[in-house]
Amino acid sequence: MILNRQKKVRLVARSLAQFLREIQRELKIENADVSVAFVSDTEMAAWNQAYRKKTGPTDVLSFPALPQKELDALTRRHERARTRRRERARHSAPEAAVLGDIAIAPETARRYTKTNGRSLQDELRVLMLHGVLHLMGYDHESDNGEMDRIEHKLRRRLGLE
Repeated sequence: MILNRQKKVRLVARSLAQFLREIQRELKIENADVSVAFVSDTEMAAWNQAYRKKTGPTDVLSFPALPQKELDALTRRHERARTRRRERARHSAPEAAVLGDIAIAPETARRYTKTNGRSLQDELRVLMLHGVLHLMGYDHESDNGEMDRIEHKLRRRLGLE
């Protein structure tokens, strides 16, 4: 589900919803509910302070609905699926599972487009992918580059690099 709770940056919600479905298909979590809310910098700054104790807005925050134990199991299923492609096993999230919510600040994302050399639409898509990986339990701050490797591979497959 895509929610646009901000007014400063024009978004193409239908295209972003379609891309979210592509991410879910690639990660074999088609049955999981994921919500993406596009919020103002003001709202994002408040959440960044409340949940991360950091001042100012950030581009993306993820709020997993599953306990860490279940996230770890989902991540392990995803990794087994990656290593056993020949078997064509489909390791999906449980039926009607709620994976979590992602908040993205388009104003902040727009500021990063020049630095990252991407269009705003692609920057938002990268942030959605990044947020979903966090919902699945990946953490680039503590996993020795595992999330970054997976994210870059998926970016290539999804046409973002």
